[in-house]
Amino acid sequence: MTTTLIIILLAGGVMLVLAIVMTFVLGWANDALAVEVDPRVAKVDEILPGANCGGCGYVGCMEYAEACVLHGAAVNLCPVGGDSCAAEIAEVLGVSLEESYPYRPVVHCAATSEDKLGKHEYLGEATCAAANLVAGVQGCTYGCLGLGDCVESCEFDAIAIVDGKTVIDYDKCVGCGACEKVCPRKVISMVPFKASQMFAVACSNLDFGKDVKSVCKVGCIGCKACERVTDGLFEMKGNIAVFDYDKYEPGEVDEALNIALKKCPTQAIIEVGTPSPEDIAAVADEEAPEVVKAHFETTVDKTEWQG
Repeated sequence: MTTTLIIILLAGGVMLVLAIVMTFVLGWANDALAVEVDPRVAKVDEILPGANCGGCGYVGCMEYAEACVLHGAAVNLCPVGGDSCAAEIAEVLGVSLEESYPYRPVVHCAATSEDKLGKHEYLGEATCAAANLVAGVQGCTYGCLGLGDCVESCEFDAIAIVDGKTVIDYDKCVGCGACEKVCPRKVISMVPFKASQMFAVACSNLDFGKDVKSVCKVGCIGCKACERVTDGLFEMKGNIAVFDYDKYEPGEVDEALNIALKKCPTQAIIEVGTPSPEDIAAVADEEAPEVVKAHFETTVDKTEWQG
């Protein structure tokens, strides 16, 4: 018993000495190997909304905060926080805030299910990514597939598929860009919203007008009418009109743009965004159409899985 007791005491003593030594070693390492962190990183991270949506181009809010403080990234990249968030970050960092415009998604395809010619029943996986790999799903190989990958990607419930057409609720949209990244046909693009409503070409078809008409009722046929009446705001790139957002200044050329809207034979030029108070007042006496509510159910929801 005496020998056993001695062994136990020796073991306990060794463990105690080791614990004391390791305490000093860890304490020294904590001081010697410590990485100094700029306290402004934590302040900027607190200002950011914590959505971690990736709309700023960084993995999360903390990475963006580090980029702002340590690498001089622009302070106005957070689409969720908006101008107020950018102003607070600029104040913390002591930098000036340059004027910028929020970026919002625009869907360059306005075709409903009825407008899409040559459309065939698709029985595969109900995602745009899968359908895009299958030939002959619809006549237009450039247009929106309408299976809702963008709907699933949106964390803010700002997108719906209505009659095969992608519709964005700009009151809910924060401009995170998730829908643009997930669209396999690149039908969605992020554009600067210099006004509450912006003009857009709702078509992505690069074919000649005759071929466009054979697959879609509302596609751009490349007639160049918009280019002629707007003095360069629309530019023909191949066979499709493209709106130059850099040249557009709200209020200066709206009259010409309205003419372009009326002259477009297929109504491929549209206005998107949130109506201004003036727009609402202008149609106050008109009878409102029936409200269309989004229906998010897909064929997968009705599938009976076996096995």
